Amino acid sequence: MSRFLSSATNRIDSKGRVSVPAAFRSVLAQRNVQELYCFQDFVFPAISVGGLDLLERFERQIAAADPFSPDANEMSLLIHGGGVFMKLDAEGRLMVTDFIRDFTGILDEVTFVGRADHFQLWQPQAFQAAQLQARGERRLAGRRSE
Repeated sequence: MSRFLSSATNRIDSKGRVSVPAAFRSVLAQRNVQELYCFQDFVFPAISVGGLDLLERFERQIAAADPFSPDANEMSLLIHGGGVFMKLDAEGRLMVTDFIRDFTGILDEVTFVGRADHFQLWQPQAFQAAQLQARGERRLAGRRSE
């Protein structure tokens, strides 16, 4: 199954690189992703990472809108202005650049979080807090539907 699932935390080495989990590298290989499209998530303090298909999905949404509309302009600002292309090195490591650090607060560890068709890079404590909050909100939603 070629989905990004689960989460894992890895240390950043002295040269600023972090190993992408083997399961995530396997999905990238299955999808033949050579170049990673990375963008600043719209909701969370995380960097979302996927292949060109992820960028193309957003560009189709932008193209379907009136090019002069605030929605199309905002989406382009986020997707193009808040995105970069990156590559893994030969050992499957990603350089943790200022683009990543400044937006996420990542210092010495990265939590990789599967999101089905892409994955995200999180500062570990921020991910734990967001997951706890989401779990709590799901519990509350379940109680309201009883």
